[in-house]
Amino acid sequence: MRRVKALAANVAIILAALALAGCGGALLEPAGMVELPDPYNTPDGMALAPDGSIVLSVPNYNDRQHAPKTLKIDKDDKVSELVTSYPTNPDTKLPCAPLGVDVGSDGNLYIADCQSINAPPNLPREDNSRLLRVVVKDGKAEKVEVLVTGFLMSNAVACFGDSVYVTESKLDPKKVNPMPSGVYRFKYAELSGEKPIALQPGGKDPHLVVRLETKNPDWVGANGMGFASDGTMYVCNFGDAQIIKITFDKDGKVASQTVLAERHGMKSADGMKVHPKTGDIYVADFLGNAIHKVDAKTGKVTTIARNRIGTGAGGALDAPSEVCIRGNRLYVSNIDLPLAGNTYDKPHSISIYTLPE
Repeated sequence: MRRVKALAANVAIILAALALAGCGGALLEPAGMVELPDPYNTPDGMALAPDGSIVLSVPNYNDRQHAPKTLKIDKDDKVSELVTSYPTNPDTKLPCAPLGVDVGSDGNLYIADCQSINAPPNLPREDNSRLLRVVVKDGKAEKVEVLVTGFLMSNAVACFGDSVYVTESKLDPKKVNPMPSGVYRFKYAELSGEKPIALQPGGKDPHLVVRLETKNPDWVGANGMGFASDGTMYVCNFGDAQIIKITFDKDGKVASQTVLAERHGMKSADGMKVHPKTGDIYVADFLGNAIHKVDAKTGKVTTIARNRIGTGAGGALDAPSEVCIRGNRLYVSNIDLPLAGNTYDKPHSISIYTLPE
């Protein structure tokens, strides 16, 4: 009887470990961290620049006494300021809130100014978020241009081909079920800092190329986004913990839209990146305090990192919102917003994991 009980206990331990690891083996331990000082208290969007540096958006939602910044993390993980000053949003009277970011083929930065988080109450309108361009010359930010206005919640930004894509995490200011969200596409040729594009409200604008629905009434929809080398788009549906796979025809219209992965260990799907060599999709799970890998061919979800909610000390995850792949290292920004049981605290950090070869 003792042997039977011991065997049952061992089986229970093994099953629990497999469940924690998403049935994919042992969880990765942090290989290090980039610790940020208080002026950079809310790290979020990341993008890999052609020179190998990582561009990091810091909207500073958590402590607005510090101005928003965009940082550069070099190959030695040293941090410097790339964009030191952003213009105030004229509608909300708040500082710009740089969230999603990507580097365009023109070498400039394209950034979502997401005003819907921490926006003051009783604003006449809620569609105050924008798409910005930071003009970069010789590695330095020269000026900030407003390209598109009228977003409710501009979030992720991805540059591919001749266009810039932006996820809109909600298309309706009211809480509706299911909640509509989507992806806008803007061609470089039509983007001008002299005359910004004003979006038509309610998802009626012709730049909207992808529509999603989120059934979870507590959270928003379209969030992280990325492209495979063949032009396949992947979009995170945050509230329903889905990865949506989208292909386009030769005219740029949606040819197919399917759910590649849903839950299977994911509690949410926030920021994501597609691995340039393997095609695997790496996803930050804000609500699950975890990182997952999704097989782009099969949709299999493997949890590769997870820890209990804490301070993020030692490189542990602390409400992660975005990932970035540099070589065999995975960088994870911990936005650390005080939501879903999390507490905003120090350190302000980027967790680093070494990916298996």
